[in-house]
Amino acid sequence: MIQFYAPDILTTGSLPESDSRHCSKVLRMKAGHSIEVIDGKGHRFTCVIDDPHPKRTLVHVTDTAAVPLSWQQEITVAVAPSKHMDRMEWLVEKLTEIGVNRIIPLLCARSERKEINTERLEKIAVSAMKQSLKAVLPIIEPMTPFRHAIASISSVQKFIAYCDRSIPRKLLAGEYLPEESAAILIGPEGDFSPEEITLALDNAYRPVSLGDNRLRTETAALSACDTFHILDMAAQTVRLTSQTE
Repeated sequence: MIQFYAPDILTTGSLPESDSRHCSKVLRMKAGHSIEVIDGKGHRFTCVIDDPHPKRTLVHVTDTAAVPLSWQQEITVAVAPSKHMDRMEWLVEKLTEIGVNRIIPLLCARSERKEINTERLEKIAVSAMKQSLKAVLPIIEPMTPFRHAIASISSVQKFIAYCDRSIPRKLLAGEYLPEESAAILIGPEGDFSPEEITLALDNAYRPVSLGDNRLRTETAALSACDTFHILDMAAQTVRLTSQTE
C-alpha cells in the first residue's frame, strides 16, 4: 500500500508538492483514482483525486480512520549525533520504522557534531513513517544542550547509558518495566563526561548498560529502543496467554 503525506489535508484538500509530483508524475494517477493519505497525527484518509498536478494535486476525502500507534507507552530517544550526519539520518529512519515518539539530538561536552539539519531529519522520518505504514510522525527536536534535554524529559522511566565502568550500571533489559513510558540518553562516540553522568543521576536517571559489546552511538540508540519494544511485546504475550488459560 502506498501512503501519501499531507499534514493539512482537511483544510487544504490537496497534497504537498513532493507528494503531488510522486502521485501525478511517477505513479501517473488520474482523476477519479483512490489514494490513501496520512496526516502524521494518527489519521488515515481515503481520498479521491479531483485534479492531478505535479505542484498541487487536489483531492476530496471519502473516509477517515484512526491509526493509533502499535505500542502504548511513550518512547523518547535522546542521542548525540555522530560526526558523520548520514549515521544520524540512518538512525532517524530506523527509529521511526521500529517505533519512537520523540527523538532529541543531544549537544554534549564531547560532541563532535554541534549542528544538525532538523528539516532534513523530519523529511527522512516522514518517508520512514509512510514506508512502515504508520500514521504518527515522531517529534524531532532541534539540537538540545544536555542540561536542557534532561530537564525536558518527563518519562516515568529515565535511563542513561554510558561506557564508564567506574560508575556502576545495570543491564537495561533488567531495569526496564514494560508498558511504562521510557527515555534513554545515548552519548557521543567519546561517551558522556563524568559531570554529565553525575548530573543525570542527580536528576533521577538510572545508569544502564546495553551489554558487553562496544556499540557505535547510532547502534546503541537503536538497540535501546528495540529493547523497549521487545520487552513490551513479551509482556503483552504473557498477559494474553494468561487471559486465555
